[in-house]
Amino acid sequence: MAFKIKFWGVRGSVACPTPRHNAFGGNTSCIEVSMGGQRVILDAGTGLRELGHWYLKKNARRATMLMTHTHLDHINGFPFFSPAFHKDRAFTVMAGHLSDKGGIHRIIAGQMSKPTFPVPSEKMGSKLSFEDFRFGDSFSLGKGIKIITKALNHPEGATGYRIEYRGKSVCYVTDTEHVIGKPDENVLGLIEGADLVIYDSTYTDKEFPNRVGWGHSTWQEGVRLCQAANVKTLAIFHHDPDHEDLFMEQLERLARMTWQGAIVAREHMRFNLL
Repeated sequence: MAFKIKFWGVRGSVACPTPRHNAFGGNTSCIEVSMGGQRVILDAGTGLRELGHWYLKKNARRATMLMTHTHLDHINGFPFFSPAFHKDRAFTVMAGHLSDKGGIHRIIAGQMSKPTFPVPSEKMGSKLSFEDFRFGDSFSLGKGIKIITKALNHPEGATGYRIEYRGKSVCYVTDTEHVIGKPDENVLGLIEGADLVIYDSTYTDKEFPNRVGWGHSTWQEGVRLCQAANVKTLAIFHHDPDHEDLFMEQLERLARMTWQGAIVAREHMRFNLL
């Protein structure tokens, strides 16, 4: 019956494993959601490596991986996902932005091909399946788990996800860029009434004007959207690698002063919705 969320990677753009990033974490995007005996992995950034080791320790044998998009920081943990090399495991990889661009399998296999990687994806011994859909689709993973998707505003496209289970919901909205003064209706519709929204907060409102077109948003816009959509909790996520611990601590204080529903995501942070 449990509905649990754990953050394994919260950083954007590039991993930054330095002492100045220890408090919040330096691994790129990867979140695990477990409910109804099923496991869902959101994105395959470098945080996926540690999640994979934990799966082996816990003997977790299957999961569904939902990809927002396939920029490098969201897929470069996949070649190091150790359970995928075990024959007694099974993983389904899904994406909503590539159905007319060759599909998710082509991208995942491509990054593991010569000359960029020495071990091809065919060497992974697990049962791997790849499925493409179109953002905007909704589907079920069984056992009362519903997935709702929306298109996000990001170069080459990206997919936002809402996962519903037993009356609770978590939304994963990264990478996306907002338009100043114009709330994103796709995002508002996706997150309406959600218990937890994980939102692309790469920049601050002050930084944003010089980065328009880069495909990201701000924590302040996340607050505005969540307040407008009656969201219970906002998890500020996809931290800029230049935002080191001292900066993030100051940001966290300001965010909490702005809205009590806002928290800053850290690696290994957990949420229990049921």
